Amino acid sequence: MSSTDLKEKEQTPSAASIDKVEGASTEVDPAFERRTMYERFFNNTPKSVLTFLLHRLWIDFRILPVLALVYSFALIDRINLGAAYAAGMGKDLHLTVGSRYSLVACLYFVPYIIFQLPGNLVLRRVGVRNWLTFLVVAWGAVQLGMGFSKDWIDLLITLFADDCLPPQAPFFPSLLWIIASWYKRHEVQKRMAVFYLISVTASGLSPLLAYGLSLLNGKQGLAGWRWVFIVEGAITLFLAIVCFLFIPAFPEENTFLTKEQTELVVRRVNEDRGDALPDEITFKKVLTHLSDWTLWAYGLMFMCTAMPNYVQSYFVPIILTGMGYSPRDALLRSAPPYGPAIPVTLLVAYLSDKYKHRASFILVLSLICLLGCALVAWHPNNNLINLMRKGCFLINSGNSGTIPTVLAYSANNVVSHSKRSVQTALTVSLGAFGGILAATCFRAVDYPRYIPGLSATLGSQGLLFILLTAVTIRHYRKNKLMREGKLSEPLEGTPGFFYTL
Repeated sequence: MSSTDLKEKEQTPSAASIDKVEGASTEVDPAFERRTMYERFFNNTPKSVLTFLLHRLWIDFRILPVLALVYSFALIDRINLGAAYAAGMGKDLHLTVGSRYSLVACLYFVPYIIFQLPGNLVLRRVGVRNWLTFLVVAWGAVQLGMGFSKDWIDLLITLFADDCLPPQAPFFPSLLWIIASWYKRHEVQKRMAVFYLISVTASGLSPLLAYGLSLLNGKQGLAGWRWVFIVEGAITLFLAIVCFLFIPAFPEENTFLTKEQTELVVRRVNEDRGDALPDEITFKKVLTHLSDWTLWAYGLMFMCTAMPNYVQSYFVPIILTGMGYSPRDALLRSAPPYGPAIPVTLLVAYLSDKYKHRASFILVLSLICLLGCALVAWHPNNNLINLMRKGCFLINSGNSGTIPTVLAYSANNVVSHSKRSVQTALTVSLGAFGGILAATCFRAVDYPRYIPGLSATLGSQGLLFILLTAVTIRHYRKNKLMREGKLSEPLEGTPGFFYTL
């Protein structure tokens, strides 16, 4: 069977596809498209600034906030180890002995890597709402249980369970898959950026939330750090209800658009890349997709962007505590570096979508991150605090902009639901190695400058340059050969498709 025949077979709607996407007209009314994609048809509502924005961004508003809200607590639950450590967990559970804290942080990622792909492959079979709600309930219960750990072994077991059930492992790639399925390729980075920024901004407030919860120290006979896990776990369980009621599905399964609006969304995606409706996910297809080296390259690129992110989350509060700050001041000073990332990430997303280009933006942003790492690592001792602060701001600004750009770069260059399910899972699972590297390279014995860990972070940016260059040259060459008519089959099996550089 040729790849073209296989492509046609893959694009056959599954039984789960609803009737309202069948028999769609091929004519597109521009006014109707604008209303569907950006308005909610409240024609009699006064167009104040707020309502105007809500009208113009109806589908965005219906999809992105609820996904970002739930994922923000997935991030908070994942990165609150550093905050809890600074609030007294390290002393109470004897995590200060040897490399126990690094071991706990490192082993957390092992099941997170293993269960990404299997969890993503069952998303359509189980259903978006059922599967994601189960994940939220499971990890919320585990997080709550962490507040009752009696020693560091208990903590290690509960963290391991946090991905072995698997509650958190497939959550992030599932959300990326859902977002990418709704939009054309060069609309997706702005949405990825907004989704990521809402999540990161909320998680950036995690140190402040942890500080407030730590003030409950002694209440009900529990230490302040225990309240961090208990309260955040309880909030996560509440969000499971929000998830069940409001989580969006794939376009052809949605319940908030009319038949005509759904037809338009599906048609726009098909015109862009031809994969609006799902193809069957089989073991053979999964193996075929895993043999594509570019998917592994995207995952390694995401790993290189994830490492600085985990350094900020896990180790900045600890580094600040080691510099002489009280637990309160360390937690409060960990939040400001997240601020500059917001305008930088939004600007980059806008420009990257506008010019339909990703690689150059990834390069510039990673250079900013690299400069921040160098400032933190090789600073004059008499300017330690100021340069640490400036370096953290640069690391976060560059890194936060790079993450959605890499995710958009990878999402833009795959076609079919089966391949996208593999791509998102593989990207996020390899990204988790960035957490392992951060946990193993930042050792207590390297206090106060953590030169090995910062050097490894610098090295990750160098690897990112190499991978980015290799993938971009490959895509450029394939595009050139296709335009010259020297390829016998269309790129990604889709006529008219060209890779985004």
